[in-house]
Amino acid sequence: MRSPSFLSWPPPPLLLLLLSPWPVWAQASAAAAPSGARGDLACPEACACAPGGQANCSRRELPAVPGGLNWSVLALLLDHNRVRALPPGAFVGAGALLRLDLRDNGLRWMHARAFWGLGALQHLDLSANQLEALAPGTFARLRALRALSLAGNRLARLEPAALGALPLLHELSLQDNQLSALPPGLLTCLPALNALRLRGNPWACGCALRPLCIWLRRHPRPAPEAETLLCVSPGNLVLSPLTAFPDAAFNHCAQSLAPRDLAVVYALGPVSFLASLAACLALGTMITACRTRRRRLAAARRPPRRPPDPGPCSASLADTGSPAAAAQA
Repeated sequence: MRSPSFLSWPPPPLLLLLLSPWPVWAQASAAAAPSGARGDLACPEACACAPGGQANCSRRELPAVPGGLNWSVLALLLDHNRVRALPPGAFVGAGALLRLDLRDNGLRWMHARAFWGLGALQHLDLSANQLEALAPGTFARLRALRALSLAGNRLARLEPAALGALPLLHELSLQDNQLSALPPGLLTCLPALNALRLRGNPWACGCALRPLCIWLRRHPRPAPEAETLLCVSPGNLVLSPLTAFPDAAFNHCAQSLAPRDLAVVYALGPVSFLASLAACLALGTMITACRTRRRRLAAARRPPRRPPDPGPCSASLADTGSPAAAAQA
């Protein structure tokens, strides 16, 4: 009788799969897995994802930031949609995001905490929207930000508190807004800034423009770009280039106080007023007490008053008026 041999048995399919070369095993595993199981989990809703962590959500008529953001998304393209507002924590979950494109959304409002959680963000594009104002602290948490575009909005003023201190920002685009000046302290909080785009704004060449002119002299620009930065007011300076104003042109301007100095003034003003009022009250009380004491001492030292001595006239009158004198008469 022929004994059975192990090699004569038909090997099970699982054994063949394990003994086969690695590529065949990997292909079989991929074929057995559900289609798109991993990709769907890593890609935000209504977006197309590509290798390298890019999520393309452009031109999809999205009314809000899509859900499903996670740490695998490094670049989020949301341009040409209908995102009109950004609520607090609009990008929660995307803590590794490096690039965010929100161009041409008709964006009108952003909460001060809209970008919280994006500490690694380096490039932010908010151009071609309808922003008129920025809340204080809007970009303060984006400490790694290197490029920020606010071009093509309706900004009439840009407060330093909105940007905050961005130590790595080297490119800021502000062209085609309604800016007439940049407030003091805005550019000093951006030590790494070397590219500032300003054309297309109605610059008013007055004392408020002094910080910007100083910055432009320290950072020379190419001639074609510098020629487009022109004054629109006042009348005698219309079409004058911003780079043509030396520091001596602002000698007549009063030196504005820094925000820290203003805070000190506002804090010490009421305190000094109350202190002076208390000092006046204390001094008046002391003077009144001293005068009262002096009067009492003077009254104590003064001798008592004696009744007036009766004279002869008063005595005769007294005698004449008595009943005995009248009887004798």
